[in-house]
Amino acid sequence: MIDARCTCGALTLTLSGPSRLVVACHCLDCQRRTGAPFGVGAFYPVDAVAIAGIAKEFTRDSASGGKVHTYFCPTCGSTIYWKADNLPSLIGVAVGALADPNHPAPVKSVFERSKHGWVRIASAVEHFPQSSVAKHST
Repeated sequence: MIDARCTCGALTLTLSGPSRLVVACHCLDCQRRTGAPFGVGAFYPVDAVAIAGIAKEFTRDSASGGKVHTYFCPTCGSTIYWKADNLPSLIGVAVGALADPNHPAPVKSVFERSKHGWVRIASAVEHFPQSSVAKHST
């Protein structure tokens, strides 16, 4: 079992195995969400994630289409996980919430059109100027 948690420990996730995918995202929304030049998410099947504690939800339109529902601790403000309409079977978990310096590196780097020029994601084997997920028609 793998655990992720917010800074104060009031919101935790228990993950029943390794992530399926690790992605670095350079979109402006992830930059604003993290306060860093990019966000890194590990994606897990929905049924492999157990959530404990109360989360506050913020929903926004995503640059790749659909909505992204971000969940954060209402006490300390740490973003722990998110769900994207375009990826309904997966939950994204903030790699920083795992607090594991040995966690696998990103294999995809997305929204590189807004990537800071000095950022290099050498581990990524796939690079995308926008999303790697096709937009869904409405």
